[in-house]
Amino acid sequence: MPSFAERVRTELLPALEIRSTNPRDPVEVVSVPKPWRLIGAGNYAAVVAHPDERERVVKVYAEGRPGLRDEIEVYRRLGRHPAYSECYDSGETFLILKRLTGVTLYECLRRGIRIPERVIRDIDEALEYARGKGLNPHDVHGKNVMMIDGRGVVVDVSDFLKDEYCSMWDDLKKSYYMLYKPILYRFPIPIPHALLNLLRKGYRLFRKRGSC
Repeated sequence: MPSFAERVRTELLPALEIRSTNPRDPVEVVSVPKPWRLIGAGNYAAVVAHPDERERVVKVYAEGRPGLRDEIEVYRRLGRHPAYSECYDSGETFLILKRLTGVTLYECLRRGIRIPERVIRDIDEALEYARGKGLNPHDVHGKNVMMIDGRGVVVDVSDFLKDEYCSMWDDLKKSYYMLYKPILYRFPIPIPHALLNLLRKGYRLFRKRGSC
């Protein structure tokens, strides 16, 4: 039986079509071969899963998008930590990662799911752990952090080798304690995707910090 990495090379990659027109917007996934399933898409890559592999996912970088080698190095430095995934294998355009199954904080807002303060503290502790490994947490926002069984985890570490300061997580924390905890945590309501997307774009224009 071929290895999972070989199945990625022979079954997934030849039929997977990903486009990236703007590095500040998520990649566009045009086609995914069956039975592979799209899990999510970021600014550089898409994440897909196979039904026979419940513990692993494949992150495939779009053509021309940088960062794969940097992400491998980040996972090497992080080692094993409960708030992060792990890199099991890699190829020229893909990583095979430990699967994290939960709900992103963005989806919590969209679906009206309560976000306990424990989740925020977990992510804070995970980012401090990364700093202790010589990394610089970057691009940490609501779509890149997740809640699993009431605990916080960091989903995307691809930009942790960047040097510049990124305020995204600090700004999200301020919003959590100033607005979310006193209001939306007590009275959770679903927030439409269109409104969340408008807030995201407005935030990026306000900050004008490149990827932050």
